[in-house]
Formats: sequence, C-alpha cells, structure tokens
Amino acid sequence: MDIYSIIPPLLALILVVLTRKVLLSLGVSIILGALMLYDFSIPKAAAEIIHILSSIFFSYEIEEPVTIGGIASAIADSGFALNDWEFYILLFLILLGMVASFISYSGGSTAFGEWAVKRIKTRKGAQLLPIFLGFIIFIDDYFNSLTVGNVSRPVTDRHRISRAKLAYFVDSTAAPICVIAPLSSWGAYIITIIAGVLEKNEVTDYSAFQAFLSMIPMNLYAITALSMVFIVALYTFDIGIMKKHEDLAIREGVLYDLSKGEPEGSSESGVSEKSGKISYLILPILSLMVVTIGSMVITGITGAQGAGVTVNSMSILEFTDISRSLLYGGIVGILTTLFCTLRTKPAAKDMLVVAKAGVKSMLPAVCILLLAWTISSIIGDLGTGAYLASLVSDGIPPYLLPLMLFVIAGISAVSTGTSWGTFAILLPIAGDMGANVDSSLLLPMLAAVMAGSIFGDHVTPISDTTILSAAGSGSHHIDHVMTQLPYAIISAVVAAFGFFLLPLLGTTVTLVVTVLVLILVAVVIKKVQAKNS
Repeated sequence: MDIYSIIPPLLALILVVLTRKVLLSLGVSIILGALMLYDFSIPKAAAEIIHILSSIFFSYEIEEPVTIGGIASAIADSGFALNDWEFYILLFLILLGMVASFISYSGGSTAFGEWAVKRIKTRKGAQLLPIFLGFIIFIDDYFNSLTVGNVSRPVTDRHRISRAKLAYFVDSTAAPICVIAPLSSWGAYIITIIAGVLEKNEVTDYSAFQAFLSMIPMNLYAITALSMVFIVALYTFDIGIMKKHEDLAIREGVLYDLSKGEPEGSSESGVSEKSGKISYLILPILSLMVVTIGSMVITGITGAQGAGVTVNSMSILEFTDISRSLLYGGIVGILTTLFCTLRTKPAAKDMLVVAKAGVKSMLPAVCILLLAWTISSIIGDLGTGAYLASLVSDGIPPYLLPLMLFVIAGISAVSTGTSWGTFAILLPIAGDMGANVDSSLLLPMLAAVMAGSIFGDHVTPISDTTILSAAGSGSHHIDHVMTQLPYAIISAVVAAFGFFLLPLLGTTVTLVVTVLVLILVAVVIKKVQAKNS
C-alpha cells in the first residue's frame, strides 16, 4: 500500500485524455498494473490477467500461485460454472443491443418519435424527457443507464440533440438519483454498510435507515449534479466540447462524431426499416422493465428468506440479484421485440442482419467493460483505494473532515472506477473518525464519502455506469466522458464549498446556499461565454 499503487489508474486517465483511445489506454494500464503486482514477472502477470478475465465468465476456486494451467483445471473442476454477475451483465448488454436494433427495424422507434414530436414540440421538452425518466427509473443505475437512453433516443434524435448530451443526461441522473433513493439497490447496499458502522461505534440515537434519510439533503454532489441537468436542459447551458457537439447537431443534424464511426449502442443495420407502430417500442421496453423489477422482487424475497431475515422492502432490495433480474428482463424483452417484429412480416435474411447489427453495436461497450473490470481488480490488489484512504490525517481540523473526505472519495472513485468499492473502503473509515472525533459530524462525513464517490464515478472513463450510459445513448464513450467532465467538475467544486459550510451552517442553510451558488456560477459562466462568442 504505497504511492506507486496510483500509477496504473493515473496512467489510464492520462492516456485516455492524450490518445482518446480507451481500449489502448486501459490495456496498457492493465499490463503495467499486473507487472507491478508480480515484480515485473511476465508469466505471472499474464496468468493474473487471464485469471481475471476468466473469472468474469466462469465461477471457480483456484489456489496460489495462479498459472494458466491451474486456471484451466479450476474451470474444468467447477463444471464450467458460469459467473452470474459480470457475465450476466454482458449478456444483458448484448440483448439490449439486439432489442434496440429490432425496435428500430420494426419501425417502433420511428413511430414513437413521430408520436413524441407531436407532443414534445421543443428541444427543452426533449431534453427533459431523459431526466424525467431517470427520476422514475431509480431502482438501479445499470437498469437506468441502459433503459433511459434507448427510450429517449428517438425523441432526442428528432430534435437534433447530440448523443453526447443525451448520455450526459442519462449518466448524471442515474447514480445521483439512485444514491439518494432508499428503495434502490444502492440505498439497500449503503444502508447495510451504515448499519455495520453504527453497530461498531455503538451509535443508538438513530437507525441505519433513519441515518440514510437524514443524509439525503447532505449529499451535496448528488443534489448539485441533479440541479445541473435541469440548468443544462432549461437554459441551454452548453459549455466546452458539449457546445461543439450541440452546435453540430443543431446546424447539420450530425448527432455524433462521424470520424469515429458508429458509436457503441447504435443499431443501424443497413436494412430498410418497416412501417411499425408505437407499441413495437413500448411493449418491449415495458416487458423488460416489468420482468426486471418483478425478478428483483422475487430474487430479493428468496435471498432474504435464505438469509433468515424479515422480508420487507429494504431486505428485498438488499438481497435482490440485479444481474440475474436484468438478464431475465433482457430475455423477455428480446422475445417481445421479436414478436412485434414478426408482425411486420420481415424477410428471414433481414432478421439475421438486424440481429448481428444489434450484437455488433454493443461489442465496443462490452470490450471496454471487460477491461474496466480487469483494471479495477488489479487496482484493488495493488491497494490503491486503501492508500488513498490512508491520506486522511488525524491532524485535520474536525470541521474540515467532510470536505477532506469528499475529495479523498472522489480521487479514490476516479482511480478505481467504482463508487461501490469506495463506499466499502471509506464509509467505515469515515464512521470511525466521526464517532471518535465529533459525533455531530458522523452523518456529514458519511454523506461526503457518498457524494465524492459519485463525483469520481462521473469523471472516470473506467466507470461501468459511464460506459453503459454511453452505450445506452448511442454515444461514443470518450465523447461522453469529455463532455460530462466540465459539468461534473463545476458541480463538484460547488459541492465542495457546501461541505466546507455544512459543519458551520447546518444542513438546511447549506443546501439552500449550495444550490444558489450553483445557479450563480452557471449564470456567470454563461455571461462570460456570451461575451467571448
């Protein structure tokens, strides 16, 4: 656990910015990280990388030292048991690509676009659609990221809203709404960690659920990020690279960078689109949502009963199997889409072409996700998150601790690509510090960790939700990262100011001041931008 552990994630970030080639950047960082883990032994590093990739697809136990032969034997001994987390997420991604491709081919997207255009007559209205859907689909960020973009894309395309902006709306709504919603997979996960923190530190003034509810207005980055999406949608707050994407979309109808080819999640197949109905879009998406949510409830009840705990809304969300639920939803979604498409009497060869196009559209996202998971595993083994957590010094004045933890959590999430991993590392540390330094700061410090983790998740190119938001919106991954960055940084700077004020002014006053400062900053930036244009 030392400073050298930050080199691989830092290198990945630098290479992504310099080369804009995500796969190359992640690949180089993975190789370097694996070599660092094994004192630059090439055979051991290669075996580790193969082991991580294999474990994404298969569930098996292996003894140290890891060898390629040992991996093969372990997979065989396990009976080729499938990994029911990462592998199912990848399958769902492929199924979603096919769903989007067939919806487009059946004419469902066009029909929905024509229906929505008659009712959503302005670009502002079209931009508010993914935000509105993001607030409704708060149950899980994966589900949110992949569903909202696909549903909103026909409308935003018709109003010449760039895919990068759609991806921004999707990503900047998904995690922030999930992290403050108690009845979500995030809420259940965080409440479970908080319960352990309170029990360890013998805090009995409030329950974990009450603590979570109290922290909602303290999660200042989630609130500034959600406020920012409304500012961008309602007041045409296009800055940085986003302005270039939007200007090109409005002026020429070019929704993404053509020089980069088809973006992840695009479903253009090259075959003539059928004349379909709006139900050909609504039914597949509705069936996907109903089956996914229903499966989450069923697997949550089964898991809670298996663990011997009381079955209620919180325990259901705590024990739900989101990956399996997404897979079931994806299977029913593609079957419903095929049923709708067959009603248009398509040619068999066209069906095959459309299916291949759907799979192909998601392959870049799948590859990026595979590498993101791989580097996250290596970073975890290097102890990057633990090292960053250790930077929190006991000599910091108590009132600065929420601000400090917000910064550390942000850096940790940027470096590791995981907000949940940062929660697991830093929430217990923040709880111990708060309970021992000043109990009144316990909840603000926990909220600061949650907020910083979401910020880091928004600005790192190796975050799975960043990758999935781009894929679901049909945006190039790197374009989404670079266009979201200025908005995330502005929201984070304002939130950091809020965390400085929080111990001094209290929750309500700080929340009001933080939102007002965000609006003021946006107004100033827009005026400066107008003067320079």
